[in-house]
Amino acid sequence: MHLLLINGPNLNLLGLREPSIYGSETLEAIESRLKQKAKMEGVLLESFQSNSEGVLVDRIQQALGKVDGFLINAGAYTHTSVALRDALLSTGIPYVELHLSNTFAREEFRQKSLLADCAIGIVSGFGGMSYELALEGMLGYLMNTQK
Repeated sequence: MHLLLINGPNLNLLGLREPSIYGSETLEAIESRLKQKAKMEGVLLESFQSNSEGVLVDRIQQALGKVDGFLINAGAYTHTSVALRDALLSTGIPYVELHLSNTFAREEFRQKSLLADCAIGIVSGFGGMSYELALEGMLGYLMNTQK
């Protein structure tokens, strides 16, 4: 099984950026922990981060036929990017939307996701653990659908 973790804008600044909201853990630490967990499950997990919407769309399209699922923290693009939504849908690859903070308890504009209605699930509000929960959810989904 092969999964791709996609991180959007400003997530490269985790650990520095608003730790009261996003925590003090770096993206590199989260990715390292998640890759170890995936490896223990016999899963190859790649990770990718970009601040550029077009680069994220390109990476999603490049995954077509190569990955079984996406884990995506699209950051601010969650609320604004029809292009990311269309790219995800065009691949037909299932995805889990995830967020470090509880976006539904934040500003009104963060409470709307352009990705949520087509995701197999959403994990929000558990800090770095959101990534692990998203991985567990995706693995469970893929195990059940590949029977």
